[in-house]
Amino acid sequence: MKRNYAVFLLPLLFSIFCSNAQTQQKSFVVKYIDEPITLDGTLDESVWQRAESASEFHQYFPTDSVLAKQQSDIKMLYDETTLYVGITVYAAGNDFVVPSLQRDFRAGGSDNITLMFDTFNDGTNAFLFGTNPYGVRREALVSNGGTTLSGFTTSWDVKWRGETKMYDKYYVSEWAIPLTSFKFKQGETKWRFNSYRFDVQSNESSTWMQIPQNQFIFNLAFMGDMVFEKPLGKSRTPFTLVPYVNGISLRDFENNTSENTVKVGGDAKVAIGNGMNLDITVNPDFSNVEVDNLIINTTRFAIALPERRQFFIDNVDLFGTFGNERDANPFFSRRIGIAENADGETIENPIIAGFRLSGKLNEDWRLGVLNIQTEADEENEIPSNNNTVVALQKKMFSRSNLSFLFINRQTFGDYEFLDPTDRYNRVVGMDYNLASADNTWVGKFFYHKSFASQIGNADDAAGANLEYLTKNLNLGFRSSYVGNDYRSDLGFIRRKDIIALRPYAEYNFWPEKSKLIRHGFRFSPNAIFRPTLDYQNTDYTIFYSWDAQFQGQEEIGVRVFDRYTFLVDPFDPTSTDGAIELPGNLGYHYLSGEIGFESDRRKVFSYAMEVGYGEFYNGTRSTFEGDAALRLQPKVLLSLNLRYNGIDLPEPFPSADIWLVSPRVEITFNKSVFWTTLVQYGNQSDNLGINSRLQWRFAPLSDLFIVYNDNYFVNNFMPRNRSINLKLTYWLNI
Repeated sequence: MKRNYAVFLLPLLFSIFCSNAQTQQKSFVVKYIDEPITLDGTLDESVWQRAESASEFHQYFPTDSVLAKQQSDIKMLYDETTLYVGITVYAAGNDFVVPSLQRDFRAGGSDNITLMFDTFNDGTNAFLFGTNPYGVRREALVSNGGTTLSGFTTSWDVKWRGETKMYDKYYVSEWAIPLTSFKFKQGETKWRFNSYRFDVQSNESSTWMQIPQNQFIFNLAFMGDMVFEKPLGKSRTPFTLVPYVNGISLRDFENNTSENTVKVGGDAKVAIGNGMNLDITVNPDFSNVEVDNLIINTTRFAIALPERRQFFIDNVDLFGTFGNERDANPFFSRRIGIAENADGETIENPIIAGFRLSGKLNEDWRLGVLNIQTEADEENEIPSNNNTVVALQKKMFSRSNLSFLFINRQTFGDYEFLDPTDRYNRVVGMDYNLASADNTWVGKFFYHKSFASQIGNADDAAGANLEYLTKNLNLGFRSSYVGNDYRSDLGFIRRKDIIALRPYAEYNFWPEKSKLIRHGFRFSPNAIFRPTLDYQNTDYTIFYSWDAQFQGQEEIGVRVFDRYTFLVDPFDPTSTDGAIELPGNLGYHYLSGEIGFESDRRKVFSYAMEVGYGEFYNGTRSTFEGDAALRLQPKVLLSLNLRYNGIDLPEPFPSADIWLVSPRVEITFNKSVFWTTLVQYGNQSDNLGINSRLQWRFAPLSDLFIVYNDNYFVNNFMPRNRSINLKLTYWLNI
């Protein structure tokens, strides 16, 4: 099949002609000190009087054109080992909203302030630190320029200290962040910096650097400079060990088996130069990781769930953002550690050991190397596999980059049950990620080719995405090609044999002197063609929407879908055992609509709901989605998630009422002890699950977990499996 590769030249042209200018440039000097600072939330040391300020915050919400009503003031100092931060946050009153005392809290809907440091001045990656009026801290990694929510990773952890005190109509926070928490070039004299703040009492969000409202508040295109009084020395990240011991008691009622084991393993972190990290894991255990949320899936395709395992998080953008999330992501880390048994069931496949080398080689180059060995399970016909990923990224122009990828999944053992076509799979590829200096132009252009034994000629995937983003008008054209023989065993490939075209146009209005902050219309037609079916148009959706946001932070949206699906194969959207499937080789045209509303998340009780109704294949479907939260601050948060799909198909095809109900209780006894219990009832998965997790952070980044899991069949409430884990981890810097 012929393909036009000229499209991959477009990003170079746009990068050259895009403006490098921002609306304004701000800076302040970080002065060097050799005097001690006591962290007490008072800023009473004399050295703070000499420090320069990052002040004059701009509103981001409800408007982006004026200075913030309630200002914030940030001062910084540093010595050979530590960056000191002194923050004064002014407020209209003392009625601060703090839903939880747990670390790594969600910023929206609560009072807090956040600082971001782009230590390599590339506008692509940043370290993030934040706090709220109660002194609860959070840290995160920002990647992909802060242009998507997927580039915001809160599961990253690092040691740092902070103390906060509340006063009358303001609070003061004093931090000490070890320079070993950052990666930076030796001799560096400047970092890019920004800060954003949520002020619930004044219904205001603000940023130090002015950011247009059509961009995310953590977008790295809009940053000022923090200039160090003298060059920074060598980044001396310590050698870190994180050993664990885990006692597990498990009962499988389906197979009438029991297991009591003790596992020992751990991770190590080693600094390589000023910009690279070497992470090593031996016999890793992820039993303390939060369970996945259940979903209702009425589509023909699998759904990707987010990675939550700490080992895979650092520099995740370097490995996991090749291709696109929707059609062809060649590396999806959750593929490692799970496998299919002989019956096609997904089960855990233990990891023996692995390492990951990742970070900055210099100002322009990033490198990532990942290698993990999984365990053989011959009883379940699962071979031992070696999984290798190599990623190399070159910065281009102001914020764009060119990336190269190599993936190899290979088994070296001789297994009788293993088909020769499954002994290895490799993918090589190249991505160009476009981001102009002011984020007006963004895009992605990629080409990947796969290799495996006895693979066909349609073994590649490609895509082009170009978007023009302004405050009023957003335009985009997105396209993908996935060959019928394309294969990435470590990736997430929703479907093969497609050419997808997804343009869109969106226009937003920003009324002045109105309770309405913004409202806008979006038109997004998309179509999928199948090359092996003579390029037949097998799917299309014409999508119309209107949505609005109000001064009180309420949001409302209306959406209409005009869909067509040509079923090549028979399909049952209800997943009913033994049911007659909708016939294949037949097209279905159906219309539907939905309306959604989200209340003000600042309130003690908040909720969101969405109802929908319309045609569904040859029948109808009614949908309801709802979320509610009750805040008993700052220690208790109660929430409920409800999903319903009522599918009504004509006889003899199945109809079904599919329910998913998930109540959650989060209790933070103090800043060190947290208890979360999640109950999930889903009749589509025939499971009632209970996950209860108690965490005691007895030392910095060192935890004791007690995790209880219990699962039952929905129909007869018979037990399926039950386990309890007692896990101890300790973070040791050497």
